[in-house]
Amino acid sequence: MRKPILYFLALAFSVFANAQSQPNFVFIIADDLGWADVDFHDGNTPTPHLNQLLAEGVELKQHYVAPVCSPTRAGFLTGRYWSRFGITTPINNQGLPFETVTVAKALGEAGYSTALIGKWHLGSKPAWGPNHFGFDHGYGSLAGGIAPYNHRYKKGDYSVTWHRNHELIGEEGHVTDLLTDEAVKWIDEKTSAEKPKPFFLYVPFTAVHLPIREPDEWLAKVPAGINGDVARQYSACIMHFDAAVGRIVDAIDKAGQRENTLVIFTSDNGGSTVQNNDTKYPDDKCPYGKLTGNNLPLRGQKGSLYEGGIRVPTIARWPGKLKPGTEFETPICVIDWMPTFCALAEAKVDSTKLKWDGVNLWPALTGEAKLLTRSLHIAGPGGNRWALRDGDWKLILTQNKNRHTAERPKIELFNIANDPNEKTDVGRENPGKVNELKAKLKTQRELDVDSRGGL
Repeated sequence: MRKPILYFLALAFSVFANAQSQPNFVFIIADDLGWADVDFHDGNTPTPHLNQLLAEGVELKQHYVAPVCSPTRAGFLTGRYWSRFGITTPINNQGLPFETVTVAKALGEAGYSTALIGKWHLGSKPAWGPNHFGFDHGYGSLAGGIAPYNHRYKKGDYSVTWHRNHELIGEEGHVTDLLTDEAVKWIDEKTSAEKPKPFFLYVPFTAVHLPIREPDEWLAKVPAGINGDVARQYSACIMHFDAAVGRIVDAIDKAGQRENTLVIFTSDNGGSTVQNNDTKYPDDKCPYGKLTGNNLPLRGQKGSLYEGGIRVPTIARWPGKLKPGTEFETPICVIDWMPTFCALAEAKVDSTKLKWDGVNLWPALTGEAKLLTRSLHIAGPGGNRWALRDGDWKLILTQNKNRHTAERPKIELFNIANDPNEKTDVGRENPGKVNELKAKLKTQRELDVDSRGGL
């Protein structure tokens, strides 16, 4: 028997209504932005747009990432620790197997439009780019941080890296402006479509990664108390990035998607103090001198497993869903966002099959439930450094790179609740806790595809 037309109309309306009820996700990530590089952590540079985002959202006070860039990106996209894929350093070769179910692929299958606008750095050729991993639209740098105007990565096979959807292209303009323009345009297009779909927009900026050279209009806005060429350039870069975040958030709000969009802001690792005008990059007239990344009062910086290398400023905003102006103190990790987004989107994924290490944060963020106690496993660059955060405790283990020596590994233990700036190693006073955390770390390392050596 033929079904009446009202049946099909009702079915179509049901599908459309479900799509509209799914939230949008916008994940904005800075590159090498330190803990105290933002105004709301007593930084010396104004960040009014991030301050406003914070006033409207929740600050995630203990949000952990990898100590360097590619690993953090792998963790975010897969919901798994980056070391599960053997990714512990910045990479230019293909980082993830093509069959990997990324957050973009899972959301795409749930009816989402997906885009990556910014820095990919999980495979620096178009054949390994974001379009092969679930993103409908890809634009920006396939490789790592790039020079601001010539858009070149380091000299060599991957130097030409600016792309749009499989094709390497050339464009004029400052990298921060180009990425922001593309993101705003994409939001406008997706929200003004005749039948708009929910969207997932991932915007990994290259700011404030070296080499930095900012437009005069931003240099003119740097506070007078900041002295030195590179220091002023760095401050201008932060303000430029801050304004870019503001433009993206404004585009969401103006499109009428304010109450239906979860916005996350974070950084990929701690701030850096290395040489700005790195000669490995093609010359782009960037000033010479060390970057002024600031992670204080936290110890360490980019590349380090101390808090300054892996704990970064992070905000979540969703008006009407998250209580504005609040703080979330539970330790969490960048791997938690894929499970959270998939749960909110009601994406049909098998978390067991995907082997997620992350968890759905949403019940805890809204205050409906507390997160179960767990350990966070942070593998560092070099294949010989690991950290484990377990409750208030944190263990850092460093092995000698020469495994044929008899030198014992260096083990440090900190109580982060009592000593958030890691001034005092309390391992000798707590041998039982050291052994307990070493055992937990050993279990985690055994799950890594490139787990090396014994404890």
